[in-house]
Amino acid sequence: MSDFSRQLAEQLAEIDRQGQRRQLVPVTHLAHGRIAIDGREYLNLAGNDYLGLAANQAMLADFYRQQDEGNLLACYGLGSTASRLMTGNTRPYAELERGLAALYGTEAALVFNSGYHLNVGILPALAGKQDLILADKLCHASLIDGMRLSLAKVVRYPHLDYRAIERILTKDRDRFRQVFIVTESIFSMDGDLADLAELVRIKERFAAVLYVDEAHGAGIRGDSGCGLAEEQGVRQAIEILTGTFGKAYGGQGAFVVGSRLLVDTLINTARPQIFSTGLPPVSVHWLETVLTRIPHLRRERAKVAELSQRLRDQLRQAGLQTMGNSNIVPVVIGDAARTVAAAERVCAAGYWVKAVRPPTVPAGTSRLRLSLNAAMDWEQLAPLPAIIKTALD
Repeated sequence: MSDFSRQLAEQLAEIDRQGQRRQLVPVTHLAHGRIAIDGREYLNLAGNDYLGLAANQAMLADFYRQQDEGNLLACYGLGSTASRLMTGNTRPYAELERGLAALYGTEAALVFNSGYHLNVGILPALAGKQDLILADKLCHASLIDGMRLSLAKVVRYPHLDYRAIERILTKDRDRFRQVFIVTESIFSMDGDLADLAELVRIKERFAAVLYVDEAHGAGIRGDSGCGLAEEQGVRQAIEILTGTFGKAYGGQGAFVVGSRLLVDTLINTARPQIFSTGLPPVSVHWLETVLTRIPHLRRERAKVAELSQRLRDQLRQAGLQTMGNSNIVPVVIGDAARTVAAAERVCAAGYWVKAVRPPTVPAGTSRLRLSLNAAMDWEQLAPLPAIIKTALD
């Protein structure tokens, strides 16, 4: 064994000792929120297809029925050939970005290849040595990596502690050219919500810029699906508003909406945008199709909200600890090993559930993360609280 192979083996052995080793599992997606793994079907509670669009067979069939010789390459091609600044900016991009800007009521929109690309690209492009980034302690790893890549000073404030932001800015605002306040709208592990109206008030008081990641809000929250910012009535007051297509939109990629100045600056400075091959035309065209439907999926959004609240109520009645106010429903267990064992027992009962452990969540807060979508019915979910309770006995 070479020194390099020995190093890798030791690294994996340490991951094993910590109970953190992960493996890839081939999955087949089915209707009604189900998946098949190794020939067995499960209700999928570990995915993010919040509106059930990625596995909507009727919608997919209709999408492909529109394919013909005239639009085969333009709308259904499998390769964009280059970065968007070269020859990868295919026609569906323009339509999608116009549609996003119209839906959100902004001057412009810009599509990235993924939420990770977006979040590691924006802050390094905009925040320099003279600037300060104030970010919620529970922001996603992609935002954390973007902060690390930027040249700005970074302070991570305690989760949802907006008084901490005010204390910091009251003391230090004058030391910095610009301040970026960074938050998710819905937090992916606790399922709780940011108070965006309060953050708008703070950023206006201190002449700061507000960056809101709506990865878990876009499509699934707000009357027209524009996220928690729409629901809380502050969409137009947020300078940098982002969302992902990999969750409620049932597709691939991510977007930022805002001023034309912001978008033009990112086109010229965001390295993941400049140096990545564009998405295939078929992926972007699918998102065009989904975007036209998102504002009209109010029934689906209401259904997910009702299912989530009902499940939370039943979990609490079973004596289980849960939190949040979204379709992400955590069941906090605490001990990592106990959580892993419980997840295995719940899976054996036909529910695909993953144990979330440190470092993804703080030590002592390991949990089952239950993610609901509009393709599910209550009859599928009703047995779950008792199954989890039994799995912990």
